[in-house]
Amino acid sequence: MMNGLAKLGRIYCWGELQVAKLAPLLALAARLYVAKAFFLSGLTKIRDWDTTLLLFTEEYHVPILAPAIAAPLATAGELVLPVLLVLGLFGRFAAAGLFILNAVAVLSYPGLEAIEIKDHVLWGVLLAYLVIHGCGAWSIDRFWQRRCG
Repeated sequence: MMNGLAKLGRIYCWGELQVAKLAPLLALAARLYVAKAFFLSGLTKIRDWDTTLLLFTEEYHVPILAPAIAAPLATAGELVLPVLLVLGLFGRFAAAGLFILNAVAVLSYPGLEAIEIKDHVLWGVLLAYLVIHGCGAWSIDRFWQRRCG
């Protein structure tokens, strides 16, 4: 019985090691998926700046910030942070920044439909994963970590 249990334990450990090899791929997929959503949103904002300002004035109720400040800050965040995230450059910072943008978007726009909230929840979970675990082995951050010891 103990011999069979030991063999089962070894098989399980081998399986764990094989699955763990997929972690860099998962982190990269999460980075690309979330970055695309935010970057495209930023591009939409700069395509029609007058409409963006109108939306921030009339629809989005960003706490604390005036619409004339919130609009360029959100747009800059949606254009710069996804690029950093894809590269894995200051990845935790980029993921945290996008997490905050995501949370503010949900809080400041009461007209979100249930399906849109599901998207924001998914992005939030993926971003929280990246903040906690980092951008993975396939990132500039990890390259720097290896070089710095």
